Amino acid sequence: MFTLDGITLRLGGHVILDHASVAMPPKARVGLVGRNGAGKSSVLKMIAGIYEADEGRIDAPAGMKIGYLRQEAPSGSATPFETVLAAAEERAALLDEAETATDPHRIAEIHERLNTIDAHGAPSRAARILAGLGFPEDDQHRPLTEFSGGWRMRVALAALLFSEPELLLLDEPSNHLDLEAALWLESFLRAYPANLIIVSHERDMLNNVVSHIVHVDRGKTTLYVGNYDQFERQRNERQAQDAAMRAKQETKRRKLQAYVDRWRYKAHTARQAQSRLKALQRMAPAAEVFDDASLVFDFPSPKEVKPPLMMLDKLAIGYEPGTPVLSQIDLRIDPDDRIALVGRNGNGKTTLARALAGQLSPMDGRIKASGKLGVGYFAQHQIEELVPEDTPLQHMERVMPFAKPGEVRNHLARFGFSGDKVSVRISALSGGERARLSLALVTRDAPHILILDEPTNHLDVDAREALVQALAGFGGAVIVVSHDRHLLSLIADRLLVVDGGRAMEFDGTLDDYRDSILGAARSGRGKTEAAKASAPESAPIKVDRKEKRKAAAEARERTKPLRKAIAEAEADMKQLTAKRDAVDAKLIDAPPAAASDLMKQRGQLTRALEDAEARWLEASEAVEAAMAGVEV
Repeated sequence: MFTLDGITLRLGGHVILDHASVAMPPKARVGLVGRNGAGKSSVLKMIAGIYEADEGRIDAPAGMKIGYLRQEAPSGSATPFETVLAAAEERAALLDEAETATDPHRIAEIHERLNTIDAHGAPSRAARILAGLGFPEDDQHRPLTEFSGGWRMRVALAALLFSEPELLLLDEPSNHLDLEAALWLESFLRAYPANLIIVSHERDMLNNVVSHIVHVDRGKTTLYVGNYDQFERQRNERQAQDAAMRAKQETKRRKLQAYVDRWRYKAHTARQAQSRLKALQRMAPAAEVFDDASLVFDFPSPKEVKPPLMMLDKLAIGYEPGTPVLSQIDLRIDPDDRIALVGRNGNGKTTLARALAGQLSPMDGRIKASGKLGVGYFAQHQIEELVPEDTPLQHMERVMPFAKPGEVRNHLARFGFSGDKVSVRISALSGGERARLSLALVTRDAPHILILDEPTNHLDVDAREALVQALAGFGGAVIVVSHDRHLLSLIADRLLVVDGGRAMEFDGTLDDYRDSILGAARSGRGKTEAAKASAPESAPIKVDRKEKRKAAAEARERTKPLRKAIAEAEADMKQLTAKRDAVDAKLIDAPPAAASDLMKQRGQLTRALEDAEARWLEASEAVEAAMAGVEV
C-alpha cells in the first residue's frame, strides 16, 4: 500500500497540501483531480522525490521503482528506438555483463534473469510502443535531432512506458498527442500491470483507466472509489449534503444569536446566554461550495446567413509553391454543422483549419463563402501571444475599437471576466483564464463558423464540460481539432479524416473511428486503410451525399422556430428546477406554518416544470420527425 500521511507541502510561500493523508490500495490505478492550481502536479513531483514535504511522511513498499515523466525532452544523435531500449536499465546492464562474465554460475544467473524479464522480446515491445505513439518504422530509426520538441516528448513517454516502473506517475500524458495516439495510450494504460497515478483533464481517460480518484481541494486530499463519473456523482451528493448542513447551521446560529442578544444582559438568564454564546463560537462552519468563474463560456450567436456557409471545390492548399499539403478537398459547411478534423499530427489538420479561417490562399480549386460570413479561429499559439503587462479589458478594447465601453465589458462577462477581473494583468491569469480570454477575443463579432484547434489544453475537467455545453448552444457551425474524445463525442456529428494528402468524410461514429485506429495498431495496417476497412461505404463517398446534405440544411432552416422553442423550454426547465431546489432547501428546517406555503409553492413549480418538459418533448419530436431521413 502506498500512503501519504499528514503531508504538508509549501512552495513559494503557498500551502499546496495541509496535513493531507490518503492511503492508496495495492495495484491501484489512481486519477489525481482538482481545479487548476490545486497542486496536482506538485503532488506528483513530491511522490517522485523532486519536491520534499515540509511535514508528514510517504510510506511505500521497500525498493519500489517509481517512474515519472519529466518535462525535458530527450535529445542527441540516438534514435527513438535506441532511446526507448536504453530505458530498460537492468536489461542493458545484464547484456553488458553477459559479454564479459567468466563464472559459469553467474552466466547462468544472467541468462535466467534475462529470460525472466523477457529481454529478447524487448526490441519488438519497444517498436510496438513507439508505433502506438505515432512513429512509423522508418521514423523509429531517425536521429532525435530531426524531431520537434513535441515528438521528442513522445519518445520520453515511450521510454517511461517501456521501463514498466512499479509506480507509474503521469502528468497530462496526452498533451503532446493527437487523438489517435491518445486512444492507443488509453488502451495501453488500461492493461498496465502495476500501480498508476495519473493527472489528466480528459474525462474519457479517467473513466476508462482509473479505479480510484484522489481529489485535491484546498490543501486536502479525499479518496473516492470508482472512475471520474462515479466520483462526480459522489462529490455532487456530498456538496448537496454540505449545502443542507450549512442551511441547518445558519438557522441554528440565528436562533442562538437571537437568544444571546435578548438575554445576555439579564441577571437571571445571563448564565444560559453565556453558554449559548460559547456554543455559537464553537460551531464549525460546514464546507462551502465555491462558484468558479473559470466555468463561464457563453458564445454570442451569429446573425442568420442562408446555407451553405462555405463550399470547398477541388481545393489544394499548402505552404511551398507547387507542393500542396492537401488536395482535391470537397466540403460543404452549413450553419448547424459540428465537424471534427481527425488524423495524425503533421498530416494537415491545422493547415486545413487555417485555410478555412482565411489564413491560407488556395493553390488550386476554390473556396466559395457568403460575403457576410464571419469566422472565429482559435489556435493554441494565441494564448502565448497575449501581452503579459496588459489586462483583459485592454486586449478587448483593441479588437473592439468602435464599441461602447458597456459592450466591451458585456462581452468579457460572457467568458467570466467581470468586476475587478477585467483589470488583472495577463501575467497573473491562469492558463485556463488565458484560454477563455482568447476565445472571447476570437468571438467578439459573433462569427458564423467557430474553428477551434486544441481548445481544451489549458482547461480542467469541469471547464471542459462547460465549454462543451456552450458549444452545444452556439448558433453557428463548429469545426474542432482535439484529442479530447469526450468533447468530440458530444460535439461532433461529422468526422473528416485528414491523412495521406486528402481530407475524407468518415461514415461512422467516433467509436467506430476509435475501433479502426486500435485495430490498425494491433494489425499493423496503415491508419487510413484501417479506417476505410471499418466503414466500407465511406469510400468512395456516395453519389447522393451532397444532395442529402442539402436536404438536411433545408430541413434545419424549416425547423428553426421549433429549435428556438426547444431552447426556450430548456431555459425554463433549468430556471424552474433551480427554484424548486431552493424551496426544497428551505423545507428542511421550515416550521409547520411556513412549510404549508412552501409546499404550495413547490407544487406550482412542479406543474410549471412539467409543462416546460411537455413543450420541450413536443418540439423535440417535431424536429426529429422533420429531420428523419435527411440527416447525414
